[in-house]
Amino acid sequence: MFGNDADFLLSLHRTHSAELRAEAAAERLARSLPRPAGRDWLGRRKHAGRTGDARR
Repeated sequence: MFGNDADFLLSLHRTHSAELRAEAAAERLARSLPRPAGRDWLGRRKHAGRTGDARR
């Protein structure tokens, strides 16, 4: 598949650099999208103005 070590190292470098570029693009896209508001860390909707005692 590879004629010598230089071809292998060049192929490895190109593959790794392509992976890094794809990862950077995905991170840029994630930062550009608005974050959904109104949800806590469990993904449940927050109830504004309510406390644990008010639900009883």
